[in-house]
Amino acid sequence: MTGQDWMEKDFYATLGVDKSADASDIKKAYRKLAKEYHPDRNPGDTAAEAKFKEIGEAYAVLSDEGERKQYDAIRAMAGGGARFTSGPGGATGGAGGFEDILGGMFGGGGGTRFQTSGADGMEDILRMFAGGGGGGGGRGGFGGFGRQPAQKGADTEASTRLPFREAAEGAQVQLKINGRSMTVRIPAGVHDGQKIRLRGKGQPGSNGGPAGDLVITVSVDPHPLFSMSGNNLKLTVPVTFAEAALGTTVEVPTLDGSKVKVKIPAGTPSGRTLRVKNRGLKTSKGLGDLHVTVEVAVPRRMSADAKKAVEALAAAMADDDPRAGLMEAAQQ
Repeated sequence: MTGQDWMEKDFYATLGVDKSADASDIKKAYRKLAKEYHPDRNPGDTAAEAKFKEIGEAYAVLSDEGERKQYDAIRAMAGGGARFTSGPGGATGGAGGFEDILGGMFGGGGGTRFQTSGADGMEDILRMFAGGGGGGGGRGGFGGFGRQPAQKGADTEASTRLPFREAAEGAQVQLKINGRSMTVRIPAGVHDGQKIRLRGKGQPGSNGGPAGDLVITVSVDPHPLFSMSGNNLKLTVPVTFAEAALGTTVEVPTLDGSKVKVKIPAGTPSGRTLRVKNRGLKTSKGLGDLHVTVEVAVPRRMSADAKKAVEALAAAMADDDPRAGLMEAAQQ
């Protein structure tokens, strides 16, 4: 884009915002228009494609604080976009002639005249103003006129919900984003509320900049037995008081439908977690473990014989006080 383009194009009008609009308003307007005129939504529509390009050019300038200041300055100097012409008396346009303004700025006063010859002459003047020197070897614009900075495209946000098993094992989901369908691979072991970032799958960039990212928030339905912690699976298994006190071996389920034997040591208290290696989730971080938490089940109803047996046990263990030292510890 040349310096003349900056003088002629009203980027604020292109985005439909006021000149006093803040960065948030400019970004909001750009996203709305970019979505409306995106080529994917208007296949074969050359007018929409041209509009989409204009929107990108306008946003590239107005979203950059430094570029915007330069753009506002030169637009104001040019009287809001008047076209400059050249002739025997020098370049004229706007109030009093652009050459008079430049003459004053470069110390020449009202008598200094800048002669131009078409667009090339105007570009030379702009290069002088920007400190780039005359001739064809300068940067080619006022500050950033000649070569607009690359702008990364905006990120796109989406969400999806998965059953626990699909989240644990990984799945492919179909998403509709900005009017187009997209197949997305969800990695194994994704957690409820986790955000997945797919590089380069968001809004296209401008001036050769990279595309933005697609950010997907995943919701995971709970499982009646299992939960996830990293690439580990967690499971709570009830045992009887006798099993916990005397020790036993129990079979517990795994997520793949098989069973695994877990040894419960004698004297295992309720709440203790036992680890079964390599029976967790297989993710990019490796193969996790299965964490089995023991829960001692207390019977709600007992037969007369069972009640007598428990009473006999209580009598035999009358000297054992599990709360010994509790009050003393509370005073520390």
